[in-house]
Amino acid sequence: MFDDLDDIHPLFNGAPSSANFKKLRKRIVRQTREAIEQYGMINRGSRWLVCLSGGKDSYTLLAILYELKWRGLLPVELLACNLDQGQPGFPSTTLPKFLEKMQVPHRIEFEDTYSVVKGKTPEGRTYCALCSRLRRGNLYRIAREEGCSAVVLGHHRDDILETFFMNLFHGGRLATMPPKLVNEEGDLFVYRPLAHVAEADCAKFAYDMKYPIIPCDLCGSQDGLQRQQIKQILNQWEKNSPGRRNVMFRALTNIRPSHMMDSKLFDFTGLMTGLNDFEQTETQTPKLR
Repeated sequence: MFDDLDDIHPLFNGAPSSANFKKLRKRIVRQTREAIEQYGMINRGSRWLVCLSGGKDSYTLLAILYELKWRGLLPVELLACNLDQGQPGFPSTTLPKFLEKMQVPHRIEFEDTYSVVKGKTPEGRTYCALCSRLRRGNLYRIAREEGCSAVVLGHHRDDILETFFMNLFHGGRLATMPPKLVNEEGDLFVYRPLAHVAEADCAKFAYDMKYPIIPCDLCGSQDGLQRQQIKQILNQWEKNSPGRRNVMFRALTNIRPSHMMDSKLFDFTGLMTGLNDFEQTETQTPKLR
């Protein structure tokens, strides 16, 4: 299915012709398709709000979704959306110009959450939690206004792993960002089609395609972020033992509640050996006299 073809969409104009890039592109397409199918994201004829921050991950997400759509593997309507949060120095014309040039239907929304985050975050605390909460609320609102059934985010495999370890080390729970969930109001899906894709592949893809990357200067300028610390730990583990990220990610898809300790997920008190009472009595080890 993924044979070599000429550029299929303006998003792929100028795509490198090297064998390495073609392999990278096919790998990301395959992994994205696998996640979409595995987690049941497709509802034929629905409309997706594809959130575009201007970072490497969201550019990769947008391009790969359009490739799948072109190949007839994604029968949904796509609407790209950027939420301009009012950060000082944000290049507000970059994404509109890019999306118009790429012939991508889009909506640009301005909402000054930056001032709210700066005003309400205590000294020495990080902005991420409040910033993401305000951003998520606005994206849900936009999705409803546009008749979208799903908000689609560019979180990748490494984001999911980092969130798992942040919850483990700092939150005291085993949890991460799932590839598919329903929002608290129960009216929208949240999808993460890049759940199987490595961050390094997103970075290489966006760099090779020369997409106009916009850094996040709101939280990127802060020191001591927990996520940065977790990323450094995972990088060191990967350096010491190449492939460890893949092993850890597979573990998230291979959970055995009976081998954990959460009695809300597994009925330990009702656990039986499979023998009836008489058989259990007969086979018990005799007590020493």
